[in-house]
Amino acid sequence: MKKNLYVCALFSALCLLTHRAFSQNTADETRLPLKKISIFSSGVSYFEHRGPISPEAALTLNFNSGTVNDALKSLVINDPEAALPDITYQSETTLIRTLRSLKINLSGNPGMAGILSSLKGEEIQMTASTPAPATLEGRIVAVETSPVFLRGGEGGGEPSITISTPNGIRMIKLKDIQSLNFKNAAINADLIRALDIIRSSNNGDMKTLNISLSGKSRRDIGISYVIPSPVWKVSYRLEINGGGKSLLQGWAIIDNDGDIDWTDVEISLVTGRPVSFIQNLYPPYYVNRPVLPLAIAGAAEARTYESGYGGRDQTVEDSFDMARGDSAFEIAADEEALAPRPQAMAARALSSRTSNAVSPYGGALDTARGADAGDQFEFTLKNPVTLARQQSAMLPLVEGTFDAEKTLVFSGQRAMTGVTLHPAISVRITNNSGMKLPAGPVTVFDGGVYAGDALIEFLPEGEKRIISYGDDLSVSGVVISSFKRVIDAVTASRGVMTLSRKNINERIYTIRNSARSAKKLVIEHPVTRGAALTEPAKFDEQTATLYRFSLDLAAGATLNFPVIEETPVFETINLSGLSDAAFAAFSSNAEIPEKARKAFAAALALKRGADEAAKKLSELEAQRVRLTADEERIRNNIEAAGKESPQGQEYLLRLAGQDAAIEAQNTAIDAARAELAEAEKAYKDYLNAIDL
Repeated sequence: MKKNLYVCALFSALCLLTHRAFSQNTADETRLPLKKISIFSSGVSYFEHRGPISPEAALTLNFNSGTVNDALKSLVINDPEAALPDITYQSETTLIRTLRSLKINLSGNPGMAGILSSLKGEEIQMTASTPAPATLEGRIVAVETSPVFLRGGEGGGEPSITISTPNGIRMIKLKDIQSLNFKNAAINADLIRALDIIRSSNNGDMKTLNISLSGKSRRDIGISYVIPSPVWKVSYRLEINGGGKSLLQGWAIIDNDGDIDWTDVEISLVTGRPVSFIQNLYPPYYVNRPVLPLAIAGAAEARTYESGYGGRDQTVEDSFDMARGDSAFEIAADEEALAPRPQAMAARALSSRTSNAVSPYGGALDTARGADAGDQFEFTLKNPVTLARQQSAMLPLVEGTFDAEKTLVFSGQRAMTGVTLHPAISVRITNNSGMKLPAGPVTVFDGGVYAGDALIEFLPEGEKRIISYGDDLSVSGVVISSFKRVIDAVTASRGVMTLSRKNINERIYTIRNSARSAKKLVIEHPVTRGAALTEPAKFDEQTATLYRFSLDLAAGATLNFPVIEETPVFETINLSGLSDAAFAAFSSNAEIPEKARKAFAAALALKRGADEAAKKLSELEAQRVRLTADEERIRNNIEAAGKESPQGQEYLLRLAGQDAAIEAQNTAIDAARAELAEAEKAYKDYLNAIDL
């Protein structure tokens, strides 16, 4: 502990010697006042600073590491005179690399012994207190630590410096040095610079942009940028009154999570969904480059020669191919990490948006002005806002009277699961405020009493929206579903039949009102994809997935409400591929027109005739196969018995009769084939001739 105290004291003395130069190189930080903030629902905010500056101005902007990339991406300077603003900043590696490059290296937080040890050979001037106060000059030879022996063993060490003076080598303990100065002016200058760098880095996670603006006169300028910020939030209060009117009041919730106070700042709240991303511009990025061999001529290749022979001289040259190493390098460049060199940048002024829209209604609250901002919508608070750092606030956004109708909403989608369902207590509002309202929670009051909570999605101006805030337990309902398929039309041409069917879905909503008062009811029926609504003929509203039907529900009554949808289904059938059973089904189906039924019956008769002819031909061919087999057996018997034997003679007579029978069978088969061909032709011709 004692060692640390005197080393720190010596270092403090060294800092005091350089105080004058340090003060001369430190300028007062100048910051423009913050005048405007636009908070976006996409997680960023636009900050604008405005104010007067002197002809030659040096400004600073501080950002933490989480916002500096966005600041570098979006910074805009609006200066009517400075054509080339100069913007500099310390990169992510500036501190360590810069400290290491100085003649006095403070990068590793060294003590005095370490600092002096790294400066061996440098000339110093010091004042020491032992053995008597004296001023010494010399060059640093070494810095050593001598062990100190305490009772019970060896303790810590005492560092001492050895210097070479005109009177010889002297060794002085560091604790006895009262003051010290370097003869080399460059070391003193680097010490001041190192202290400046360390001081600027002491602000934790903050990154500083230094902006230099040169001009000829005092002038007003603006600096703006976009950085990440908490999204602004909105909450509504809806008071349901009689007469079809309701009071809607909206509040915006904002958060100042920065390190500066907002004082009389114009606040705009923007709703929308712009593209927003982060690109890593702050840290230096180095691109990999290929390493190629040096283009050096090198030495000539070695050659040897053989002895000559024969009628002419022959020189055989053995050449050796030089190996060439062709290296291919893949250059990987991460586009999201490319950082520009610190350089001057300039941009023209961005005109600040000023809303001229006026709220079409009055109210107890001084609410925001709404205006379109490109494809987004901007709310500008009427009064400047003052909000301390790390504080949040809830500010009036909108207040006005809206068209509203109280109703119940029965969900057919949920009721189709077979459960008894209570409809939702709801109110249908129309946004006639002249502003686009962002999504948020709604606290509903009915007759001055809390009625429930609801959610509302983004609501464009002029659009109607239903919000629900509870269930009506006095009303219940179920859905009964049925399905059937009917034939709608039959057409046929050139042997192809087109069958048009209808898939009919019928759902009957049964709603019972047990209350003593009549109620308005909206039934939400899910749209069946590809189906047409046939009953009822009209609906009140339609969304991408729902039909809405508005009904009156009498007190103590039960309501039955059928909804029928039809889906057309077309089927193409090749008539020649139909079976007898299919033809029989079509010819007897009462849904099919009589003309088509008769045609199918006639086709069935022709098909059966062709099938009978095919069956007859098959039987005749089977009989011929049997006759041919018997003939072959007789021939084998004749060969075994011999033609001259009595038995052989008998077989010969039987063979002659068998041949006659086969010949007659062939004649019958030919006739059956002709009959089958005629029947099949008649059947196919009839199918192709059907025109329905």
